[in-house]
Amino acid sequence: MSENRTPVAESQRTIGQLVADATHDVQGLVKSEIALAKAEVQQGAKVLGKGAGLLAGAGFVALLGLIFLFHTLAQVIAIWLPAWAGYAITTGLLFLAAAVLGLIGRNALSKARPKPERAIAEAEKTIAALKG
Repeated sequence: MSENRTPVAESQRTIGQLVADATHDVQGLVKSEIALAKAEVQQGAKVLGKGAGLLAGAGFVALLGLIFLFHTLAQVIAIWLPAWAGYAITTGLLFLAAAVLGLIGRNALSKARPKPERAIAEAEKTIAALKG
């Protein structure tokens, strides 16, 4: 009588097959995680875009309000002086403020050190340690 049995080697998977399956499963998990991260970033980008647009709108409206504030200042000065003098004084004050802000900004830029000196020094130390 011949028995119909499958050998043990056929019913069990080899280590190579297990490793291949595990690799495939890990790849699937990584792809799923990347897809999830992309979806989250896209959703966050939409919210950020909307927020940035609203902030830009608020800035524009604030700029319009500032213009009307300076117009009002010129009209208040025009109570005591001619209207042209009120606008001239207001314009002069605005140019003076712009000059002061420009000088402060120029000084800040001249003090800036965009070169990452500490990082370069650490990298040089690391290279020297590896060579020595």
